[in-house]
Amino acid sequence: MNTTTADNTTATTGTVTLRTVLLLDAAVTGANGLAYLAGAAVLDSLLGPSSTHLLVIGAILVACSAVLVAIATRRPISRGWTAFAAEVNIAWTIGSVAAVALGWFDLTATGQAWTIVQALVVATFAALQITALRRV
Repeated sequence: MNTTTADNTTATTGTVTLRTVLLLDAAVTGANGLAYLAGAAVLDSLLGPSSTHLLVIGAILVACSAVLVAIATRRPISRGWTAFAAEVNIAWTIGSVAAVALGWFDLTATGQAWTIVQALVVATFAALQITALRRV
């Protein structure tokens, strides 16, 4: 199996390139992480998890964002690292649904809704990444 894409224009999901999907994922992930870091003291009462949990989640998301940028800006884009990013997104989606279903983190109703919406966005990024990889 080839471990890199030859050209980002050949790895597309319709009109969106793999590079674009990875960079959008990085932007959304990073913005979410920064919001958790900056607003943990306010978001804890709105969403439910403690501010400490939100700070940890925010730091993880910012780190993931940096990894996504690193993957997206390499030429050529690594198929292996892109597949890993999609797998992490799938794991995050499953974990988010489990958190709501199993009552983890004492999520408020708003926190539950936010977690499911976030899971749908992350699942969409995973699907776009997998689709683009299959087209290479």
